Amino acid sequence: TTNQSQEEDCPKQLQILASPCEKCCCLAPPPKISDLMNDKDLLDSLRLKLDPNHCTIKNWKNFASRWGMSYDELTLLEHRTQGSLSHSPTQEFLLRYNQKTVTELTELCRIYQRIDVLRLLQSWIEKDWPSRWQGEPNISAA
Repeated sequence: TTNQSQEEDCPKQLQILASPCEKCCCLAPPPKISDLMNDKDLLDSLRLKLDPNHCTIKNWKNFASRWGMSYDELTLLEHRTQGSLSHSPTQEFLLRYNQKTVTELTELCRIYQRIDVLRLLQSWIEKDWPSRWQGEPNISAA
């Protein structure tokens, strides 16, 4: 049953938290989209990957539609951000769903086979997020 599998996972999680670990990423809470919105470099990379319109490559529209944005909302957002350098449809979409977790966003990358975006997000979760969450630069122990 589902309850049983959750109980089995629990001691493992407690062991991980109880044992000292080299990376502190296991102590950091799962990042929300609002957390990645503070990283301008990551945001710029996501915009470059998800803003363009290609008939064969899934972009911000597919992601937004999957999360419930209607056709009219998508059209309005696209029209509002068209030709603007300061407004990106990807950024607007992420802002709207900024309380979802970055993990949920990586699921969309899997569904739409955007491995390039998935790798970018996974790298950010592993390398940048722990130090950002702690609010200090990522310093390795000597």
